[in-house]
Amino acid sequence: MAQGFDYVIVGAGSAGCVLAARLSENPAARVCLIEAGGKDSNPLIHMPVGFAKMTTGPLTWGLTTTPQRHANGREIPYAQARVLGGGSSINAEVFTRGHPGDYDAWAEQGAAGWGFADIQRYFLRSEGNTVLSGDWHGTDGPLGVSNTPDPNPTTRAFVQSCQERGIPFNPDFNGAVQEGAGIYQTTTRNKRRCSAAVGYLRPAMGRANLTVVTGALVLRIVFEGRRAVGVDYARGGQRHTARADSEVIVTSGAIGSPKLMMLSGVGPAAQLQAHGITVVQDLAGVGQNLTDHFGIDIVGELKGHESLDKYNKPHMALWAGLQYALFGFGPVTSNVVEGGAFWYADRGAAKPDLQFHFLCGAGAEAGVPSVPKGSSGVTLNSYTLRPRSRGSVSLRSADPAAMPLVDPNFLSDPDDLRISVEGVKISREIFSQPSLQKYLRAIRFPDDSVKTQADYEAYARAYGRTSYHPVSTCKMGVDAMAVVDPALRVHGLDGLRICDSSVMPSLIGSNTNAATIMIGEKAADLIRGNG
Repeated sequence: MAQGFDYVIVGAGSAGCVLAARLSENPAARVCLIEAGGKDSNPLIHMPVGFAKMTTGPLTWGLTTTPQRHANGREIPYAQARVLGGGSSINAEVFTRGHPGDYDAWAEQGAAGWGFADIQRYFLRSEGNTVLSGDWHGTDGPLGVSNTPDPNPTTRAFVQSCQERGIPFNPDFNGAVQEGAGIYQTTTRNKRRCSAAVGYLRPAMGRANLTVVTGALVLRIVFEGRRAVGVDYARGGQRHTARADSEVIVTSGAIGSPKLMMLSGVGPAAQLQAHGITVVQDLAGVGQNLTDHFGIDIVGELKGHESLDKYNKPHMALWAGLQYALFGFGPVTSNVVEGGAFWYADRGAAKPDLQFHFLCGAGAEAGVPSVPKGSSGVTLNSYTLRPRSRGSVSLRSADPAAMPLVDPNFLSDPDDLRISVEGVKISREIFSQPSLQKYLRAIRFPDDSVKTQADYEAYARAYGRTSYHPVSTCKMGVDAMAVVDPALRVHGLDGLRICDSSVMPSLIGSNTNAATIMIGEKAADLIRGNG
């Protein structure tokens, strides 16, 4: 059964929701958005604190990495969302955009028109900030951005401890200066998560020209010659075809997009032929250049129960839920990852090379150490902002239902290990400052046995993990490894664009969701001829 549209968008993550909303603003444009996951109806999605419960489970694909050669051979859980809104529905809601220099580097790497001066207006267009305004912030955009209503006492102590360590206070990580420590703004509005599904897609759902299909696994892009003309997908045990008279737009993320391209015959020819896939376009860069932030946590045990951990007890959780349901305040309004910092491993660097996330709880995410039972804790995560390590996404088989092989190749570059270790050392120093020492009984991970450089390196290899920021597997540019041009059109093919985090020429120095939404905004203009 075939249906006809002008635009078929594959993947209702952050960028896909933006594109569905923007392209359907034209009532004459028939838009179809196809998502493998379900609707964003799980109540945990909409509670800011719910992030801690969603890094595994039914709203993710259940991916793990291949054994990481430079991280003790561990297979690391690799959360990728499977729900309307994608990562913006399950992430920690931290709103950071990166350093302007990150985008200027894109332009220098062959992505003409993507320097910061070119793309800043798309950030502003997307942003609906309830507190900040001026040259650096938008106030009317679909993406709600606000302050944490009542930061945890340990978060306030973290920011003060950073200042005691010599890291200055910064009230706005998205302003003229990135470096410093402060409380993160979050993608929340009226004390509820504002995902791309909530901010962009939901207001557009009533449009007669927008069709949203959930629970549908896209099997392949359909080509006629060198032109993409639609997609085949499976839903409810039946096979369907969605025809695209204008364009097929792939927005399945840094893991899903290269997978779909390769299943459709677009990618490294030898790899495709090995799986019996007919080659439509030999593009060496598809699935290559995978880059991600390798985060390393330290965990402290508190003397008391000041952090959110006290709400893990059933009666306290019930009390917190009632506070939120009846009055709209309390711990449920916290995104857990309340505080953060941008700072330097190399003090002579032109821009910060480390980012920190402070969690007012312990063991909040899958695979992160916790504190002894009955105690409460806090966590500080750090990572190298611009890692040099490069990995890959490849097919396990030609079966669309098979999980891809994801190899971030963490710590393969020695410089990444060096900077990562500095992050752990600085984290320990922050925990040792007077303001946090008022609350901390002890630093449990790493314990006192970690002393030498070799000890720190071993700790990084043993405990580091993904920070959920994979990019660059279908990178934009004009070199031999580029997959899309600066207009996001796939090289050598017609009627096909990729418009998500996979096209980033390099990883930005911050969380990636705001940048992915910006890509969706600019892509909409490029498609409509306004870019």
